[in-house]
Amino acid sequence: MTIAAIANRAPVIPVLVIDDIDSAVPLANALVRGGLPVLEVTLRTPAALAAIKRMADSCPDAIIGAGTIRNGEDITACRKAGAAFGVSPGAPASLLAALAGDVAENGDWPFLPGCATASEAMLLSDFGYEMLKFFPAEQSGGAAMLKSLAGPLPDIHFCPTGGIGAHNAADYLTLPNVRCVGGSWVAPAKMVAAKDWDGITKLAAEASKLNAR
Repeated sequence: MTIAAIANRAPVIPVLVIDDIDSAVPLANALVRGGLPVLEVTLRTPAALAAIKRMADSCPDAIIGAGTIRNGEDITACRKAGAAFGVSPGAPASLLAALAGDVAENGDWPFLPGCATASEAMLLSDFGYEMLKFFPAEQSGGAAMLKSLAGPLPDIHFCPTGGIGAHNAADYLTLPNVRCVGGSWVAPAKMVAAKDWDGITKLAAEASKLNAR
């Protein structure tokens, strides 16, 4: 499965920061019930890798990815944990080299590298990446910036993340070069801590109805 095919599964990819490993599976199930099957678990907590593994093992209807990947060690650990794809906030040469080496050794792994400028997008396109994470979206020019990039770079598509919520997701999803958006608003920390799985399912259902190209 390509990263573009994964991005096309739903208009929103929940970006998850998981502290409590016991919340991983019910959280994933709640989001899938709401119509958001593609999930990004960020490597920002000690529980992240265990959460990825538990979700991958116990949630067959979900596509579990790993976010905040920064180096080859992260790639190895996330693939071992069962992550179906990877996401990075940027794309330094060292990370691209590590990914190329890993793919050569272990087979293809869908990957979403990050960019914030036209030059970065063009460079990644030269490396064969035509689906990119635009991060941090709002701070880097928002929907207006991506609209401007659509003209000169029509073959590059984006998953903008950063500062996106229910209030502005549609502004991005109406753009021809946006496949989906990433955001944490569908799984607020307070609702996860309260184990309000029904509430999270409701937020996911609302997000799943947003239009995406």
